[in-house]
Amino acid sequence: MTDHEQSLASRRDLVVEALRYIQRFSGTRAVIKYGGAAMVEPELKRSFAQDVVLLRAAGLKVVIVHGGGPEISRTLERLGQKSEFIDGQRVTGAAEMGVVEMVLTGKVNTEIVGLINTLGGSAMGMSGKDAHLIRARKQIPRPGKPDLGLVGEVESINAEVLDMFLDKGYIPVISPVGLGADGTSFNINADHVAAEIAVAARAKKLIFLTDVDGILDENGQLLSELKTADLQGRLQEGKAVKGGMAVKSKAVLRALAGGVEAVHVVDGREPFSLVVEPFTEKGVGTLVTA
Repeated sequence: MTDHEQSLASRRDLVVEALRYIQRFSGTRAVIKYGGAAMVEPELKRSFAQDVVLLRAAGLKVVIVHGGGPEISRTLERLGQKSEFIDGQRVTGAAEMGVVEMVLTGKVNTEIVGLINTLGGSAMGMSGKDAHLIRARKQIPRPGKPDLGLVGEVESINAEVLDMFLDKGYIPVISPVGLGADGTSFNINADHVAAEIAVAARAKKLIFLTDVDGILDENGQLLSELKTADLQGRLQEGKAVKGGMAVKSKAVLRALAGGVEAVHVVDGREPFSLVVEPFTEKGVGTLVTA
């Protein structure tokens, strides 16, 4: 057998295994946090959209929450503004908030929806402001930390809106912009939004697409499986769980505490990782369970 034939056979076996495994979850819900290189490279964008269409066709009810930080930074730079980050979070003034909404809801969201629909899916783009999907409040600065401006946190999720679209077979694609009680728009960390959406939607799985293999130990080795207590300990001790992964880990713990059965942290730079990790016996990322 040639190398090409072996590659085709391997892909065939992978798809067959994944489809059999996915059948166990047919009719259940999964939330995908879409970010990193998978949102930047054209081939990975298309691969992601194809995976989403496949999962939906196999009976899984999918919700997508996306980020867009690099695109926001590029747009601000073109407008002559600098991006400022504190502890991994963007400082968001009124001017920056306008750009955040324009990029996340007006550009990134519509691009994701268009690609999924072009490939045969039925995606529906939404801002967190639509139908009061995400009610938000200002994130209060921690002692000794500066004010981040219009950075918010989730106060509540309108689960009825999610139920309506999911029950009718649509794939909600959500930009992480929340609406305050007084009409103020808030920029919210997409990892945290994904966790709250997963809890509100009663999802069985939450999947984070990242730019690393998964959650790593202090020696840089992949941790294939973790329990809540272990992740909490590593987070408190700072064992290689720092920066963006620390934020993501807090979102993982929130989702599990809220009733999500399994959370997967997956390398979105690898084609088909969205299917291989959560829906095959031998995953490629990190699985975290209670």
